[in-house]
Amino acid sequence: MDYLEEAKNNFFNKEKNLSEYATLSSESIRFNEEEQSDIRPSFYRDIDRIIYSLSFLRYQNKTQVFPFRENDHVSHRMIHVQFVSKIARTIGRALNLNEDLIEAIALGHDIGHTPLGHAGEAMLNRISLRELGEYFAHNVQSVRNLMYIEKAGEGLNLSVQVLDGIFTHNGEILEPIYKPMKKTKEEFLDMYNLAYKDLEASKKYSAMTLEGCVVRISDIIAYVGRDIEDAVRLGVIKEKSIPKEISKVLGETNREIINKIILDIIKNSINKPYIKLSDDVYKALLELKKFNYNNIYNKSMTSEELDYYESGMNKIYKEYLNDLETNNKDSKIINEFLKDQSEEYKANTNKKRIVIDYIAGMTDTYFDNEIKRIKD
Repeated sequence: MDYLEEAKNNFFNKEKNLSEYATLSSESIRFNEEEQSDIRPSFYRDIDRIIYSLSFLRYQNKTQVFPFRENDHVSHRMIHVQFVSKIARTIGRALNLNEDLIEAIALGHDIGHTPLGHAGEAMLNRISLRELGEYFAHNVQSVRNLMYIEKAGEGLNLSVQVLDGIFTHNGEILEPIYKPMKKTKEEFLDMYNLAYKDLEASKKYSAMTLEGCVVRISDIIAYVGRDIEDAVRLGVIKEKSIPKEISKVLGETNREIINKIILDIIKNSINKPYIKLSDDVYKALLELKKFNYNNIYNKSMTSEELDYYESGMNKIYKEYLNDLETNNKDSKIINEFLKDQSEEYKANTNKKRIVIDYIAGMTDTYFDNEIKRIKD
C-alpha cells in the first residue's frame, strides 16, 4: 500500500467507531465543492484553514473580559478559544463524537469578536444600527469574516457544519438541553442573512450537528469559572465570593466547576441524540452566570472608559468612512485593509460595511492607538 494511502486510512479509521449521532467527514458540505486533495479529513482541513488565518492571529491581542490590564495571567481571546476547544473535545471524546469538527468550531467561534470584547461589540452594534439599520453580533461577524473577508475577500470555503456551529454558538444563552437542528446549506445561509435584521430570532437557532451543540455549552463552561479567577486576580471580587447555594452544586474553583459540569453532561448525554444538563446543575449554572454579570462583566470597565472608547469608535468610524468616500490614499483603512481585498469585495460591499469590517477585526492595541492618533 502506498504510504500516503496508508496515512489517509489512519486519519479516516478513527471515524469508524464513532457514535451513531456523530457527524462523519463524508457528510461535510461546502458552498464551493472541492476534491479531496490530501490525507486530511474534511473537518481537519477546516481546523488548519482557521488557525492559519490572519483573523486567528489577532486573537492574541483581543480582550476576553478585562481590557488593558497590566497582568500577564489574565485571559485573552486566544486563551479562551483554546479552553473552549479542550473542554468541548473532552466531552466529544467521552460521547464518541467527531473531535475534528468540534475543534474547528471551537477555534473559529470568536473570530468575529471586536476589540474590547462584549463592550466593543455593543458599541459597534449601535453604529451598525444607526448607519445600516442592521445588527452587529460577533457570531454573525465570525461567519462573515470566514466566508467573505479572509483570504483577500475570497473566504476560506469552510464546511457548512463548521460555519453553522460558529454561527449558533451563542455562549451567552444557557439552555437545559441542546438538540441539533438539521439544515441544508441554503437554510443556513437564509438564517445567517436574517440575523442582520432579526438578531433575537437568530439566537434561538440550534446547531445542525451534535458537535456544534457541544461547543455551545462548552463556551459557557470555559468562561464562567475562568472569568471569576481573573476577577479575583485583578481584585474585582474576593476569593470564595460565589454564593453558597451555587458553590454547593458546582464547587468553588474553576477546576471544580469545569469538572462538575463536564461529568454531568456526559452522564446525561451519553448515547443520546442531544446534550443535556441535570436540573440542579442547570439551575446553579444559570445563577452563576447572573452572579458573573452583576459582579464582573458590568464592572469590567468604568463608565469613563466606556464613554471614552465609544466616542473614539465613532470618531474613527467617521474618519474611515470619509476616507473611503474621498478615496484618501493615505488612509489606514485603504493602505492596511482595503488594498489587500479582492475587487469583488471592494465593488460589492457597502462602504459603511467595509468600515465596520475593519473596526471589528482590530486588536485592542490597534484600536486604542487609532483613537489616540485621532485625538492627538
